[in-house]
Amino acid sequence: MSDGRILRGEATRERLLAAARELFGAHGYEATSIESVLAASGVARGALYHHFASKAELFDAVAVEVFVEIADRTWEAARGRRTPRERLRAGSHAWLGLARDPAVQRIALLDPQTALGWRRWRDLDERYSLGALRAAFARLAEEGAVPPAQADVLANVWLAALNEAALLIADAEDEQAAHAQAVAAVDTLLDRLTGKAARPARASRRAPAAAA
Repeated sequence: MSDGRILRGEATRERLLAAARELFGAHGYEATSIESVLAASGVARGALYHHFASKAELFDAVAVEVFVEIADRTWEAARGRRTPRERLRAGSHAWLGLARDPAVQRIALLDPQTALGWRRWRDLDERYSLGALRAAFARLAEEGAVPPAQADVLANVWLAALNEAALLIADAEDEQAAHAQAVAAVDTLLDRLTGKAARPARASRRAPAAAA
């Protein structure tokens, strides 16, 4: 295959992905038809099926792009923070912020299980999110902030907690309030987990009153 044909094929694929992402993000998987993707991209049906065997396969490719962007954005937010704890906090906050984007909600949270099945959605989440969390908890374990034997399990639990918080944001009527509550809850979990819980108010030293 000539270089020109390869480049044209890549350009066609990129047009399809861009159009599909916009439509899946705006309308969801079920409400987006192949015909609407063809119309938005200006690509012929045969060319689409050359690159993607089905709508589900097209959605899968779009989902991979979104998961990669989520990983990049969370890493960028965490970079430069002084401690593993604060890097984990910043990355978690970034993910909860991204969960307010309707396109991210549909493509990364709400539609993958219908479009791709639970196992594939789980594979994507593990591939692009869990590895970074395992590294974060390994560093926390090195600091003594969490038990080393629990680091991998805690990474899985943390990912589940973030996803549940993101789903609550996506489903909330007051998204701004839900986001603020989710961020506060993540901070509470992280501080308690790593031994940074606020100290309780000091009890009064006055002796209790004698019983009558």
